[in-house]
Amino acid sequence: MELHWRKASFSADTGACVELAEQDGEILLRESDDPGVVVRTTKGKLAAFLDGAKAGEFDELV
Repeated sequence: MELHWRKASFSADTGACVELAEQDGEILLRESDDPGVVVRTTKGKLAAFLDGAKAGEFDELV
């Protein structure tokens, strides 16, 4: 089965392109410029990460 990778529209202008796909109930993440490296996670874990990022929990890292 071919994966359908999706890229956020916000990444088009910055070159910071992260793509997402779904396979067998898991979420797959990759960088457009290095598509051979894929991170697998669950929807729940990704949602918790995004909630933390929106709340500023990782702001000290950038």
